[in-house]
Amino acid sequence: MSYQLSDGWSSVNFVRPAHGLVALHGTEVVPISVLGLEAGRATQGHRFEAKASPLSLKDADSYPAQLEVEGAVIPSFAKRRAEIARQLQAAAAKVGGGARAIEDEALLDEVTALVERPNVLLGRFDAEFLAVPQECLVLTMKANQKYFPLLDAAGKLTNQFLLVSNISPADPSNVIGGNERVVRPRLADAKFFFDQDRKRPLASRVERLGNVVYHNKLGSQLERVQRIKKLAGEIARQLGANVEQAERAAWLAKADLLTDMVGEFPELQGIMGRYYARHDGEAAEVADAIEAHYKPKFAGDSVPEGNIALAVSLADKLDSLVGIFGIGLLPTGDKDPFALRRAALGVLRILMERELPLDLMALLETARTQFAGGLVADSVALDVFQFMLDRLRVYLKDQGYAADEVEAVVVQQPTRIDRVPAKLAAVREFQQLPEAEALAAANKRIQNILKKAEVKAGNIELTLLQEGAERSLHEQWQAVRPKVEAALAGLDYTAALKALAGLREAVDRFFDEVMVMVDEPLVRNNRLALLAGLAGTMNSVADIGQLSGR
Repeated sequence: MSYQLSDGWSSVNFVRPAHGLVALHGTEVVPISVLGLEAGRATQGHRFEAKASPLSLKDADSYPAQLEVEGAVIPSFAKRRAEIARQLQAAAAKVGGGARAIEDEALLDEVTALVERPNVLLGRFDAEFLAVPQECLVLTMKANQKYFPLLDAAGKLTNQFLLVSNISPADPSNVIGGNERVVRPRLADAKFFFDQDRKRPLASRVERLGNVVYHNKLGSQLERVQRIKKLAGEIARQLGANVEQAERAAWLAKADLLTDMVGEFPELQGIMGRYYARHDGEAAEVADAIEAHYKPKFAGDSVPEGNIALAVSLADKLDSLVGIFGIGLLPTGDKDPFALRRAALGVLRILMERELPLDLMALLETARTQFAGGLVADSVALDVFQFMLDRLRVYLKDQGYAADEVEAVVVQQPTRIDRVPAKLAAVREFQQLPEAEALAAANKRIQNILKKAEVKAGNIELTLLQEGAERSLHEQWQAVRPKVEAALAGLDYTAALKALAGLREAVDRFFDEVMVMVDEPLVRNNRLALLAGLAGTMNSVADIGQLSGR
């Protein structure tokens, strides 16, 4: 803000007009000037309840206690917050019946910053408003009035709320009555929006999405919905779900953006779509998917349930990722205006937590084909895939996996994300084997040799295996390989990696006794082919060369 000082001419810029300045060192005033104010020892206590005003502070150390006792102000934010939380719990317990105040840490922080000496009071509103979805009423009370709605034992909204007053009169009825009068028109607005929105079917709003720009390079929201519908149907088909319901849910998913309620409270998008879809007689799976397709909305949020909701949620996020990446608007540093990191993590969590048998690269390519020719680059699917693997690395490390465990799995660029947790568990168990460290070192050595020689796996001529150590390695590999392949076929990654333990002695002996890069080209290439085949088996679950040992 910009405001004038008492001289009527000088201007000061600060977040709010500052009226006083205290600067003490012990008992002495520190002679400084800030914001046009000279430092002193006088401050203001509570506007109505302070014992004295202004309040003259004795010294710096007594400031908190003096302000609380004489100024009727709790100066500590943490202490005020704890006091509000205590009073909220006590007030809810007094109501009885298992009532509890809705939990909202952000609201608690905000209210704590608004009051100096909190006093929690109980208010009520007309029960007729409970016919409105409780999400609307809760958001109205929290966002506009900073109230704490009361829920019953079953988690259903009651017609009571808790307000945090900054005064403690002997008779609080006027404070309560004033707040009850203020909240009524807010709730009446919510009821009006809800009643008006239900007069038109949700489906009738979809075509109007053609007037809503999604992005000037990617077209309207209607064009986006058409892409999501096709993609959701394809995903539902792969999941063996009802394709028609998935396409219907995708078609209606964004329609509530044009309702009055969501126009007033954007936070309710999806939630209101579900209510309106149920009112219109849509299938429960369709209605639920409209709300759930936005999930997960934040870190720690749950992922959707049911194949219809999963299909629409994946389609929505994949369309965003491919479309925004396709026009070159990649996240940079801490800037991510299109929430692509959140979308990428949402897709990864859905695939992992719901164990969906879907190929991520194929999904991205299918999403790319939904865009008109030339709108996004042909390489965008691969670009998004690499971006998502980077997000996967960060997420898995946050989940407690070691960096080398994560890299061993992710460096192989897995497209079946549902199998990643099992592979990580197998790698972790493999690390505990006494043979693990030696095999990891040998694998790294093999890969370095193959990289320099630029050789891929090829046919191995048994007659060219001249040394006993290389014949032994070939025999041991041939004995282990069927076990690994059988374990992989059964998705038993732990058994596959444990089977590799039997190769340790043969591998160690090979490198002790055999020179790979000999002059004779046929022998050299045969040994390289042996190592290439061995590397394929050793790295069939994860790149164990990435493991650092334990």
